[in-house]
Amino acid sequence: MVFRGPRRMGRPGLLGTVARTAVITGTARATSNAMNRRAANKDAEQQARIDEAAQQQYAEQQAAQQQAPPPPPPPPPAPAGGDLVSRLQELAGLKEAGVLTDEEFAAAKAKLLGS
Repeated sequence: MVFRGPRRMGRPGLLGTVARTAVITGTARATSNAMNRRAANKDAEQQARIDEAAQQQYAEQQAAQQQAPPPPPPPPPAPAGGDLVSRLQELAGLKEAGVLTDEEFAAAKAKLLGS
């Protein structure tokens, strides 16, 4: 049997420490990369869902705009003279019915005539 010297017990030597550090560093890097990839995939999936929802909402808005009938055209304006006469007749009818006093009738008439 060949004697190779005393076996060392206790703390590892320099080479053992370097090897252990390399293993720990490699494991930490692999774990970190995996976590980063997982987070990036989650972000990409979430962004895809947001984009899909936005596209769907846009399509619904476009469909609603296409289905909505155009607003009806405004009614043609009544002739100014006929409208004024009918309003004055209406005021006179209210005065005769006793709803308006002489002062109220005069004020409403002046307002209609613009004086």
